Amino acid sequence: EVQLVEFGGGLEQPGGSQRISCAAFGLAFGHHAMRWFRQAPGQEREAVSCILGSGRFTSYADSVKGRFTISRDNAKNTVYLQMNSLKPEDTAMYYCAAGLSCSYPPSSAGFHYWGQGTQVTVSS
Repeated sequence: EVQLVEFGGGLEQPGGSQRISCAAFGLAFGHHAMRWFRQAPGQEREAVSCILGSGRFTSYADSVKGRFTISRDNAKNTVYLQMNSLKPEDTAMYYCAAGLSCSYPPSSAGFHYWGQGTQVTVSS
């Protein structure tokens, strides 16, 4: 059984930094692209960032470009999202998902495995 488990999150002040991670179990991790999504209450789900299985390609939503960095450690079956210069509008539930590619335009299509999410709240 495939499981994705997110770690990290919590309350952070504007301008602060936070790193969330997602550990994969029962998955050929290195063969899967990993994408972070987020969803705030009353808003549509947004694709935040994606990284291919090799780690050689990454992509970012315009809203986080230059502030967020996605990375992965295939030896640990874990993907990370380093979030810097956090803004209140980054407040959302963050989900990791495993799929076959970092397609464009970014979507949830092809991402069949999902974590349960971790809440990130940016507020003073």
